[in-house]
Amino acid sequence: MTNRTYYKTVNINSTGPKTSETSILIIYTGGTIGMDSHPENGSLIPFDFEKIIDAVPELRAFDFELTVISLDPLIDSSDITTDHWVQLGNLIEDFYEDFDGFVILHGTDTMAYTASALSFMLDGVHKPVILTGSQLPIGAKRTDARENLMSSLEIASERDDNGEMLVQEVCICFNNKLLRGNRAKKSQNFNFTAFRSYNYPSLAEAGIFIEYKRETFWKDPINSPVRSMKKFESNVLLLKIFPGMSKDFINQMLNNKKLRGVILETYGSGNVPTSSWFIELLEKTVKRGVVIVNISQCTGGMVMQGHYATSAKLNKIGVLSGKDMTTEAAVTKLMCLLTKYKDTESVKKLIGIPLKGELSV
Repeated sequence: MTNRTYYKTVNINSTGPKTSETSILIIYTGGTIGMDSHPENGSLIPFDFEKIIDAVPELRAFDFELTVISLDPLIDSSDITTDHWVQLGNLIEDFYEDFDGFVILHGTDTMAYTASALSFMLDGVHKPVILTGSQLPIGAKRTDARENLMSSLEIASERDDNGEMLVQEVCICFNNKLLRGNRAKKSQNFNFTAFRSYNYPSLAEAGIFIEYKRETFWKDPINSPVRSMKKFESNVLLLKIFPGMSKDFINQMLNNKKLRGVILETYGSGNVPTSSWFIELLEKTVKRGVVIVNISQCTGGMVMQGHYATSAKLNKIGVLSGKDMTTEAAVTKLMCLLTKYKDTESVKKLIGIPLKGELSV
C-alpha cells in the first residue's frame, strides 16, 4: 500500500474465512448514515466508523477484505467543496492499485454533485466507485443505511466471467438501485427512494438477487494509469431563469470579470424570455469568451434548442445545448473542462459530447 497517509484507517476483521482475493476500500466522508442524536439538543452529529461496524455486524461476514479510511474531520455534505472532491480523487488515485473497488459513504444533499464530479475528474478507471448513504442514521430502527451499505459492497466486489470488475464507473447505490453517478438526481428528502435517474435506466436492481443490466454499463475507453484532477475552475455560475428576473442583478452577475462559465437553467425544452436586454446580455457574455450551457429545469426530458422561437435565438448567439444532462453533471463537467482547457473552443466542442456517459447522443 502507498506510503501516503490519509486520516483514520480501520481494517474490518472477518468472522469467517476469506475465500476471495477481492479487497474493497470504504471512504467515510460523513453524512446522515453515520450520525447520532446530540444528548442535549437532539441535533444529528457524526460519529466514528467503529460505531457503524457495531451497528452492522454483517460487515464482518463478507469473504473479502474491507478497509475503511475516514476523513478527519467528517463533513456534512452541505459543506462539500471542490477541495473535498480533489481529496476524494487523490484517495482513489493513490490507492487504486491496492483495492478492487471503492465505496464512498456520503451525505445525500450533494451526493449527485460529488458522483458527477468524480466521473469527470477520474480518467482510466476500470473499477467500481460507488457512492451511498442513507436517509436515516444507521442506528435508527427503520434505517435504510444497512441495505444501502451492504448492497453497495456486494456490487463493488462483483466480477465478470473474465475476472474483471463488473462495474467500472462512478455510481450511486440507493434503495436497491444502482444508478450512473452523473445521471442521478436527489428527488426526495422524506422517502427512501432519494435518488432517481430520469433520462437513463438503472444499471442494476437488488432484490433477492442482484439483476445487472450490463447493456447499460459504461466503460472508460482510456486505458492509461488512473489519474485524477488536482484542481477545479470555480468561476462558474448556475443561473435559474424565472419570471420577473431583475435586469440589474443579472447584469451584475454576468459582467463579473472572473466569470468563465454559466449553466443556464431554462424552461421546458430550453426556452428563455426573448426580452431584448436579456438576449443582448447573453450575447455580450458569450463574446467575452464565457461558455454558456443551456439545461432544462425539468427533471426529465432534454433541451431542444431552436425547437421553439423562444430558444432559437440562443443558437444564433452561441449558447450551447446541454441536451439531457442533469444540472449536477452540467455544472461539474463545465468546471472540469474549463480547468483542462484554457481555450473556449475546446470546451464548446466537448460540452455536447458524452465523455463519461452523462448525456445521450
